[in-house]
Amino acid sequence: MKHSGRNIKQRLYGLTLIGNRLSRIRHFRGHGVHSPFVYSLVRKVFMRRTFIDNATTELYDTLITLELPQKRAVELQNVMSILGYTTYSIDDIQCPAEFNILSPALSIADTTQALNRAIESGGTVAIIMPYISKERDLMCREFVAAHRSTSIDNRGYILFFNNHLPKQHYRL
Repeated sequence: MKHSGRNIKQRLYGLTLIGNRLSRIRHFRGHGVHSPFVYSLVRKVFMRRTFIDNATTELYDTLITLELPQKRAVELQNVMSILGYTTYSIDDIQCPAEFNILSPALSIADTTQALNRAIESGGTVAIIMPYISKERDLMCREFVAAHRSTSIDNRGYILFFNNHLPKQHYRL
């Protein structure tokens, strides 16, 4: 066994500097999630690599053309299927749908405007690639802090639900 010359406190401190791994591992595979809604999303959507049976793949095909990774496109398609959404929009600022997807192609101001319109209409919002730039990261942190319902950060996107759910934020 190799001894590093550091005590356990020093080793753990080094681990916490590896981004936000330790804060995310708490909700891995749904462990520690006390919301039945979020737990079912983790088990049925985020842990699944294939489409849900009888699901249409229209959203998936659109997301693949936008060069979103296949894993994330499948997850977003499954979110739409599990929640029973029939309409979606991608980067549409003026006319929000039930499921609104905001890509990094939108400016910070347009993303803010689209998110506010979606919140007013009661739609769910997915902000893709929230950590692609420092400005986008700060914008997403402000949205999470100000959001009045449940939000889920899944590294590749953040989901904002605008319904009767309590204010909670999960980092998966």
